[in-house]
Amino acid sequence: MKEYQEKEAIAAMRTALSAEASARINDDELQNIIDIIWDWYEDNGLLDIDAEADDDNVNTDELVAHVRKVLAKDKLSPVEASEVEPLVMAQLQYEQSLEDDFDLL
Repeated sequence: MKEYQEKEAIAAMRTALSAEASARINDDELQNIIDIIWDWYEDNGLLDIDAEADDDNVNTDELVAHVRKVLAKDKLSPVEASEVEPLVMAQLQYEQSLEDDFDLL
């Protein structure tokens, strides 16, 4: 399985943004979203060794709502609510691509 790379995840998330949004949202903000996602995974037991976390186990609606809620508390965040879902989905697709690479071996 290919190893998770934060820079690659951020690059994947940038593909979900318009040019204007990409210019407005820096890498630290995207890293913050990744951290929120992984915190949600941990809170929901998806990082446990015996957990088989895959797209079927991730309630994407709940995850997107959680990320929106956390970002809404950060009044300085340049990420708009409408941008959260595409960013979360891009992160999930990047994670899935790592598993897909493993399946090809």
